[in-house]
Amino acid sequence: MESATQPYIVGLGGTLRRGSSTESALRIALDEARAAGARTELFGGDDLARLPMYDPESENVDEAVRLVESLRRADGVIIASPGYHGSVSGLVKNALDYIEDLREDASPYLSGRSVGCVTTAYGWQAAVTTLQTLRSIVHALRGWPTPLGAAINSATTRIAYGEEPEDRVGFQLRTVGREVCMRSLAAPSVTSGLAATTG
Repeated sequence: MESATQPYIVGLGGTLRRGSSTESALRIALDEARAAGARTELFGGDDLARLPMYDPESENVDEAVRLVESLRRADGVIIASPGYHGSVSGLVKNALDYIEDLREDASPYLSGRSVGCVTTAYGWQAAVTTLQTLRSIVHALRGWPTPLGAAINSATTRIAYGEEPEDRVGFQLRTVGREVCMRSLAAPSVTSGLAATTG
């Protein structure tokens, strides 16, 4: 963490399709967190595709080590998943499984971290059920979902990073990014807590 007033926010999500609506939505939310004062890092679809299927008995590859260490240092997280058949994609779920490597930390899993949830799907049913699933996963990992989660229907809304989204969609995504940053600023730093217990 660079300073006591600059939280470190990790964005995780996307699909295998370059420029996907899911990764575009994640980038918009991360941009808002940065505008609110955070330092951010993105693990998009290309990054997640390099992760082997999670195996707690295997030695992690470099890409997995980088993800785990970034999540370990994170004060907040934003997760974005497409809705595939009504739930979180395998690509995103596999990345989330790597959080198991934080189980022995002083702040295990996502304890103490604000987590923003974003979903996109071709239809409201999958967008909403995937958001509910993602929030349940965050609870299971001891994270704190932000009050607002963003569910986006890509059948009626185009999202492309670099283009201004529809007002209501932009409001949702920017609110998620801002809420993650604001709660991270208000809460004690996870990184500071780790230093206090190991120093």
